[in-house]
Amino acid sequence: MNASRLRGIFPAIPTPVNADDSVNAPATEALIAYLMQRGIDGLVPLGGTGEYGALPRQERVKMVRLCARAAGGRIPVIPGVLDPGFHDALQAGKAFADAGADALMLLTPYYTTPTQAGIRDYFMRYADAAPVPILIYEIPYRTRIAIAPQVLHELSRHERIIGMKACNTDMYHFLQLSAGVSEHFALLSGEDSLLPLHMAAGASGGIVVTATLLPRTWRTIYALAAAGRITQAVELHRRLIPLLNLVFAETNPGPLKSVLDLIGVAAPRVLAPLVAPAAQLQAQLRSELLRCLEVEAAWEPDLAHG
Repeated sequence: MNASRLRGIFPAIPTPVNADDSVNAPATEALIAYLMQRGIDGLVPLGGTGEYGALPRQERVKMVRLCARAAGGRIPVIPGVLDPGFHDALQAGKAFADAGADALMLLTPYYTTPTQAGIRDYFMRYADAAPVPILIYEIPYRTRIAIAPQVLHELSRHERIIGMKACNTDMYHFLQLSAGVSEHFALLSGEDSLLPLHMAAGASGGIVVTATLLPRTWRTIYALAAAGRITQAVELHRRLIPLLNLVFAETNPGPLKSVLDLIGVAAPRVLAPLVAPAAQLQAQLRSELLRCLEVEAAWEPDLAHG
């Protein structure tokens, strides 16, 4: 596993669960089949969208195992590791690697509020000890910690740190970052709202929440941007803005899970402390997603041929 495989669209997938908070295996398998049939480039379970912190530890491992089995080595499986402490995070990473993970997406350490030197040391130590390569996961509006571009430049030169999910919405930060990372390090946009712009500035694709619902649309946006057709990518992306506003109107993945049945996966349940989204929001989101699915079906052949 290396940076060359971090190109394209990687859905950040939700975790379908049963009434006892265990992973719903049939629903998970149906979701992965839906995505793989539509050409996605990898799977990212167990991030925030996957409700990492609310899911029992043994169920996290089960989710990785299900993803790895379904992927069958055809696409990489890159689970999130969102523990705040080094030892718990390393233990989780080793368990995920044993379950079939190809790489790990390691969250910036939070709550402790480390210095930049502490952040650098954390990722270096983890990369040295982890059984598989890692991606840095920076999401400062969740962790309250942003990584300085200079630190990311240094981390990008570690042979086992192969990329990052960039969720810092500051575009200037991203421009500084992309200007100095190693050529053997892949930048992936982590923001559904910014992916075409991130690609114009150096990203090789993205880890995208709403690609779970519309994988072909997102693959087309990626293909346009990768071909340098940024204006067209932005125009297509603009059509998704109403959907994005609804999906993120309440804490993800509540709204997302409430409409999974529209893609053949009946798994609306969320884990505490989340609750089902407001009925009005669900109704609006269902209507908008149906519209997007209908539009996608109508113009998909044209988009596929550019």
